Amino acid sequence: MKVALLATLVFCFTHIQSQPKIDFVLHGDVSAVKLPVGMVKISYGVDGENKEDSAVVKNGKYQFKGTITEPRMAYFSVTYSHDSIMQKWPRDFFNVYLDKGIIEVKSVDSVSNLIVKGSKAHDVYTALIGKDKQYNKQLMELHNRLTELKDNEEEARKIRDKQKAIDKERREIVYAQYIKNNPNSPSSLFALNAFAGYKIDIDEVQPLYELLHPSVKATWSGKEFLERLEGAKRTRIGSVAVDFTQNDTLGNPVSFSSYKGKYVLIDFWASWCKPCREENPHLVAAFHKYKNKNFTILGVALERENAKEAWLKAIRKDNLAWAQVSDFKFFNNEVAKLYGINAIPKNILFNPEGIIIATDLRGEELEHKLEELFK
Repeated sequence: MKVALLATLVFCFTHIQSQPKIDFVLHGDVSAVKLPVGMVKISYGVDGENKEDSAVVKNGKYQFKGTITEPRMAYFSVTYSHDSIMQKWPRDFFNVYLDKGIIEVKSVDSVSNLIVKGSKAHDVYTALIGKDKQYNKQLMELHNRLTELKDNEEEARKIRDKQKAIDKERREIVYAQYIKNNPNSPSSLFALNAFAGYKIDIDEVQPLYELLHPSVKATWSGKEFLERLEGAKRTRIGSVAVDFTQNDTLGNPVSFSSYKGKYVLIDFWASWCKPCREENPHLVAAFHKYKNKNFTILGVALERENAKEAWLKAIRKDNLAWAQVSDFKFFNNEVAKLYGINAIPKNILFNPEGIIIATDLRGEELEHKLEELFK
């Protein structure tokens, strides 16, 4: 599951070394929404800490106040009031970038159809995403054509090549160009995150990162991106393993260095991640086929706090017979951060010398790689 969605990307202030406080006041208006809104909830991050609040809607209006250290995306959800019973309905959410000062948010005809005033960060976000839409439309059309193809591999290859070309143009025209023209802009880091995507290409991303103004790099989000960048360097083919230790299901410490001398697949997954669970049968088959040929797997689970029972249940149900570790910090899992993992499923294959020889082996790709190694 590619959890790391575009909306989670962050804006950064310029000229900031000491991260001064930024106060905001958000005035919301949902009076034009057809269904009666009873309550609005907000969630946003401040230097890695999640902040939540709620406001009762009175006469179609609501308000939030808070303090941030840099412009941040805030996530809103609404609860509708109907016949005195609070009910949830579809499309009951929306996003707004918080910024310094007074922000006016008016829902036009539904909670997600917004007019936002007073947030410069939101204005830039809207402009960039607007430019992105034309490319996403083309990519979706090509994706639909690709899913309709059955046995025409030549045509499928042409479509995939076209997808790559359009995506490259999208990233360069919409995001890279913005960074080059505005290296000290509050939105330059957002653009860099969007350009980088889920899987960072160091050769493409590093030069753009170096263009950022030092004050942008110095923000919390700038430092967070640098962690991603450094983590991506550690997952390049040919990189040497970085050792780590984390507790297994019994609370015993497991160190990666103890696997030296074996082919090891580190599998980043979670009990709540459906695509991860769908990959598990392939891992199980590979493990049992090659476990006696100097191959093993180490599972690193990105579980939420207090999710140990769900984790253990998933291990039993999916018949995962190899070692499993977790620190129950979700995407702040220390091993995931070490290797710059921000989306799962993800795996990394190391040779007996602890050098990365492959990544992102899915389904039959894993079988083919192992067959090549052990033939």
